[in-house]
Amino acid sequence: MTPSARTLSIILPCLNETASLSVLLEQLHELYPEAEIIVVDDGSEPAVTAPPYVTVLRHPQNIGNGAAIKTGARHARGEILVFMDSDGQHDPDDIARLLDKLSQGYAMAVGARAWHTHASTGRRIANLCFNKLASVMTGFRVDDLTSGFRAAYTRHFRKFLYLLPNGFSYPTTSTMAFFRCGHPVGYVPIEAKQRAGKSKIRIMKDGVRFLIIIMRIGALFSPMRFFLPISLGLFLVGTLWHTYTYFTLHRFTNMGAVLYLSALFTLLFGIISEQISALHYRYSEERRRASDFTSEAEPRRNERTTTR
Repeated sequence: MTPSARTLSIILPCLNETASLSVLLEQLHELYPEAEIIVVDDGSEPAVTAPPYVTVLRHPQNIGNGAAIKTGARHARGEILVFMDSDGQHDPDDIARLLDKLSQGYAMAVGARAWHTHASTGRRIANLCFNKLASVMTGFRVDDLTSGFRAAYTRHFRKFLYLLPNGFSYPTTSTMAFFRCGHPVGYVPIEAKQRAGKSKIRIMKDGVRFLIIIMRIGALFSPMRFFLPISLGLFLVGTLWHTYTYFTLHRFTNMGAVLYLSALFTLLFGIISEQISALHYRYSEERRRASDFTSEAEPRRNERTTTR
């Protein structure tokens, strides 16, 4: 069954996109009149103005898309968070499909953009590479790593707020964090529309940043998937070099020793990182359980106080 609109908080980060925002807000209010709609103005000039049924949170200066997402998630009151761009790319009608995906048991539902709806061929290829790399890192199929159109349960998403970067790579981080902590992520095919205005993502600069984020999150949440292939690669190169020098120079060279030691140290780094990751995951779970216990105990305390 699709979750009730009463439980929804729809969060829209916004930076100088007032032209498309007004139309989008009307559509959202018509579809979900009881949902909480939050616009996070990330330093727009002029400042965003919205109808009374919309909550506007404003950053005094531009901090970043991820920072706007975190601000909205902290202030949201709904049980389910829906994130979408305010530039007109995402169709409000697709929200129902995301919610239906959540009702099937997924902790997060992501709108996976069709291949032909990406802004350019370069972005299509880059996104495909990121999806493949993230799939290897997480061990799960990732259909669209960088899509900003997604829905998630609030109790799960807020656990990872401290991990989310302030820039455009919050979808990358949240997806990989959900997978690592055992929260299923489902994908819903969508047709992304032509955005209004100019994209704020720079392919080279933000592409390198996305790649770094994938490596960082992979090393944090799945270290052996990151370090083990590197270690095996170094060991293989060392073996090939050793074989070559053995038959040509008839001796074991310093370069062979360096490659073998590099493989060993990389493996040790992976083992240590895996232990740190396990402790980090355990701490996150204990903190979540403590938070859930406090949330459940608070109404009971209030009830006893009222009775007295």
